[in-house]
Amino acid sequence: MSYVEPGGSWRPLWLAAGVLGLLAVLDVVLPGPGVPPLPAVLAVVGVLGIVAFGCSAARRVWTVRVSGAGPDRALSVGRERVPLADVDAAHLRAVRAGTAGVDAGAPVLGGGWSVPRGRTGLPLRLTDGRTVLVPTRDPAALSAALLDGVPDRAVSDRAVSDRAVSESAVSESGVSHGAGPDTPDGRGGSRGTLGP
Repeated sequence: MSYVEPGGSWRPLWLAAGVLGLLAVLDVVLPGPGVPPLPAVLAVVGVLGIVAFGCSAARRVWTVRVSGAGPDRALSVGRERVPLADVDAAHLRAVRAGTAGVDAGAPVLGGGWSVPRGRTGLPLRLTDGRTVLVPTRDPAALSAALLDGVPDRAVSDRAVSDRAVSESAVSESGVSHGAGPDTPDGRGGSRGTLGP
């Protein structure tokens, strides 16, 4: 199954072209001195060029795509690509059920300081323990496409072994460094602050 969610539309370009066309018609129809042709053409080309650049950039940077086949199946947002084998399916199921959330300060996949306007950040935990936000307009459809392509395992062997090593180090030393003020249940470590 392939999933594509365009990062932007060409609607602003068509709206700007329509408004400029309406202004051109009004300039011809209304009496009085007309707008000089050279500045009018430069203004139209400049405005449409800037709007077209913005639309193209939004489509290029924020398009969400789940594609590929077999082990090459991946989620990509703009230039960033995450193989679906690196996605924690158990956490994604918990997010869909409403029992898990996102780590505070999780980066947005595709870049940027925050999730773009009009989109929701779908929390996606990777098998190495990091959590990222995937900007999407339809989190249910995206999570269904991701679960359709994610291998049916909760975490990778490396993440399990890393967790076992950190737990054994605490049990051998008998010393726990205590929980930070931002951990909800008093357990420190690599757990997220808001999710299980």
